[in-house]
Amino acid sequence: MKCRESSRPEDNLQGLPISKSPSRRCGHCPSLNSRLRRGCVCAVAAWLTCAGCRPQMGDQPRYEAYEASDFFPDGAAMRPLPAHTVARGQLQADEIFFTGMRNGKLVAEIPGQITTAMIERGRERFNIHCAVCHGSSGAGDGMIVQRGFPTPPSFHSDRLRAAPAGHFFDVMTRGYGVMYPYASRVTPEDRWAIVAYVRAVQLSQNATLADVPAAERSQLETKQSP
Repeated sequence: MKCRESSRPEDNLQGLPISKSPSRRCGHCPSLNSRLRRGCVCAVAAWLTCAGCRPQMGDQPRYEAYEASDFFPDGAAMRPLPAHTVARGQLQADEIFFTGMRNGKLVAEIPGQITTAMIERGRERFNIHCAVCHGSSGAGDGMIVQRGFPTPPSFHSDRLRAAPAGHFFDVMTRGYGVMYPYASRVTPEDRWAIVAYVRAVQLSQNATLADVPAAERSQLETKQSP
């Protein structure tokens, strides 16, 4: 049931005669102010209830980072890690994969299987991190070298062609000469992918007909014949 009379013309939505007397109230149509007051009271009551239920653990005594402490002899609240502590997920038990070495010596081969996807990933990472110095072909003629940066050695030199795969991984990990380390910038997986791509680049510039598989070699020999 709704009130049908109102003292305000804008409330007379049904075209009923407008009464000059104030609007009459009924039990089914409380005033707006009354509803607002009840809503505010409920909101304040809910807020007070939540504030009173805060766990005491939220205010328990604790040390902040780098705060002084009179409990430990050295006066520092932050404690050093015990010896040989390893963070979760950083065990790095595979010495070859994470260091490029076995018993302190550089490994000759890339660990794991070399796939086309791995070489493509290495090409992408090489162009991002390495080509600015080493050049796209590995000849050491990258853009910043052309602008005065020291020239790195060519990957096609006899020394680097004969270098073990672990050498390239180790140089990327720890840096060499004016080249800074990339261990924090390139993951071990991507470092090995770059090594695989470097080997492919070296082969592309120094390959002979004997390096071509027999099936493809016959096709090349046919094309070369007069």
